[in-house]
Amino acid sequence: MSGRIGVAPDPQLPGVQVVELVNPGKLNAISVGMWEALREVFVGWPQREPGLRAVVLRGADGVFAAGADIDELPGFRFERDSLQHFHEHIVAPALQALLDCEVPLVAQIEGVCVGGGLEIAACCDIRIAGRSARLGAPIGRLGFPMAPDELAVLSRVLDPGSVAEMLLEGRLLDAATAMQRGFVQRVVDDAEVATEATATARRIAALAPHAARLNKRTMRQIALGRAFDAAWRREHFAYAAHPDHREGVMAFIERREPQFTGSSD
Repeated sequence: MSGRIGVAPDPQLPGVQVVELVNPGKLNAISVGMWEALREVFVGWPQREPGLRAVVLRGADGVFAAGADIDELPGFRFERDSLQHFHEHIVAPALQALLDCEVPLVAQIEGVCVGGGLEIAACCDIRIAGRSARLGAPIGRLGFPMAPDELAVLSRVLDPGSVAEMLLEGRLLDAATAMQRGFVQRVVDDAEVATEATATARRIAALAPHAARLNKRTMRQIALGRAFDAAWRREHFAYAAHPDHREGVMAFIERREPQFTGSSD
């Protein structure tokens, strides 16, 4: 299988990890093995590494990801069971692992970000794109629709009209349009994408990690349309006794920089 998922700490930012999609010569097209590796990286990551505060997700060599690794498709796409297995037991669990990660995820979007690459970016919390980036899912040219679970992920962050343009028309959005549609939060010059992504991770890492995780839990609850029942609310407000809560408030009162523990407990 071609391609790999690179994982490395940012040497300048304690608590920040960089996850890189790597498939040389294929614009980082995502292979089956890469989907499986992506899931392995993200499942339970904050629990395995309590000091983790932010993740920057990018593609190698200035390209985010050009969808699926086309060379692999004939091996499973033409038979219903293998096709369904790929989408529901390989791709969907990888995307769900990203969605379930309680550490903030920053997408560093450069070059093409299409198909599976677009779906991965949609799972991130903050998306930063270079001006020349192009985003979409022109899979109709390959003769197939988007799988239901994957379309649900995309529909969480894009309006129905934009999704329809991408899937029914095969339209690629430029970065400025993607920002107008709410998919991208910031657009910067191509040469500044990495710098801005790193600066974003730095700002996240400087804040209370426990608060970030709680915010992500609440945002997920809202996105899924789930009610805030009494038990959920009670658990949420348990942060009253968390050391980061006390540290943040007292540091402000004492006019000093807070020193957060990074603990999720």
